[in-house]
Amino acid sequence: MDFSKIKKIYLVGVKGVGLTMLGQYLAAQGVEVSGSDGPEKYMTDEVLEKAGIKVIEKFDVKNLPADADLIIYSTAYSAATNVEVAAALAGKIKTLTYAQALGEVFNQKYGIAVVGSHGKTTTTAWLGYLMEMSGLAPNVMVGARVPQFDGCSLIGNSDYLVIEADEYQNKLENYQPRAVLLNNIDYDHPDFFPTEADYKDVFIEFIKKIPVRGWLVANFDDPTIRKVAAVNCRAKVITYAINEAANYVAYGLKSDGQKQYFKVKFGVEDEDENPPNPPLSRGEELGDFSIQLMGKHNILNALAVIAAGIELNIELFKIRKYLEEFSGPARRLQVLGEFKGATIIDDYAHHPTEIRATIAALRQRYGQRKLIVAFHPHTFSRTKVLFNDFVKSFGGVDELIILNIYGSAREQPALPDASLGGQGGVSSQELVEKIGGNTKYIPSLMDCEKYLREHAERNDVVVLMGAGDIFRVGENLVRK
Repeated sequence: MDFSKIKKIYLVGVKGVGLTMLGQYLAAQGVEVSGSDGPEKYMTDEVLEKAGIKVIEKFDVKNLPADADLIIYSTAYSAATNVEVAAALAGKIKTLTYAQALGEVFNQKYGIAVVGSHGKTTTTAWLGYLMEMSGLAPNVMVGARVPQFDGCSLIGNSDYLVIEADEYQNKLENYQPRAVLLNNIDYDHPDFFPTEADYKDVFIEFIKKIPVRGWLVANFDDPTIRKVAAVNCRAKVITYAINEAANYVAYGLKSDGQKQYFKVKFGVEDEDENPPNPPLSRGEELGDFSIQLMGKHNILNALAVIAAGIELNIELFKIRKYLEEFSGPARRLQVLGEFKGATIIDDYAHHPTEIRATIAALRQRYGQRKLIVAFHPHTFSRTKVLFNDFVKSFGGVDELIILNIYGSAREQPALPDASLGGQGGVSSQELVEKIGGNTKYIPSLMDCEKYLREHAERNDVVVLMGAGDIFRVGENLVRK
């Protein structure tokens, strides 16, 4: 598709993070972009307003512009569940899913895809920031608002396009990458991938598509990636790890409660096959690095950015400077402010692995301060399949609040697998009972906010955690 000939685009489900980042990017190219969604307020509302994208907060066939050149819709909806999607697919205007449209844009560029189960948003934004500040003029699309981007996207005049590439519904099949950063492979989205093998295969098939002259940056702290990366990728494989054998190794990790510090050295398992660009010698020290972002997982994200930056010929002093300057995307351990002297934090963690990493990071930063976590489970299928892992994920929390499960649009009105039961065969009450200890069931956002207003005290650390709309509780506490 020649997007230079596209003048008017309409987005169904425009408030979703994927369509927001794509919409902002297209609007910056001079395309007239509008769209529709529900009346609920989302974290993307501000981005859409700043981008000048008109949003109609109701789905109606009459919304579809007759003179649109293209209609793009979120796969959270289908012809069976959304009247606009049904009309678009039955009409004469060309219609694409979000992933198909992103693929049309991505595949015409020097596409760098950041993939993996966790850390995609942070790593994409971090690499994009480094490239932008280093003068590479990249195009970047991130699935969250990035304060240092003033939105979800960066628009540059180079051929580089860095995207956060989501594996759900195998959206990866739409993309032909020139380079890939593979963070981790950790079973998720059981409503689409029946088994762990099905989930893993999506990433394997994706890295097989990297051309011979491309490159893969791979996390060798992840045992699955260590097994599958080199044997399935015909391109150059660049590895990173913490205290493990890899091309880029972080060691000497320290934290002062404000920043993390670490050293990086270059070590190779196969020096002839995977030389870095520019060449480094075995055991060469790359020096000291510091980052604002908390948690060991963000040191791994930083290593991925360092490795990609060197492959892109960015000078080491720039990598060191801009790595430290990056302040992170929204909803990733984001400090919103204070309420009655308590620190209020918003975090997107919604998978057991992410929860454990977030809690470890909070303990590293805030020590023994009382930690209150309000967790909003995301999707019935994930809660059901990973139930026992969720139960074990909250060690180190002083007080835990669990809200009703956030059922996404894709699970309404019922899950396709009847064995999961009416509401997924799982409940937040079951989770509370199994976790035990100082765990409370508080069903709604309103009740959660009320409880925190009454019980949060000075010096507490209060974390609103989940991929749904629990961030609203934190915003309300800080505003009022």
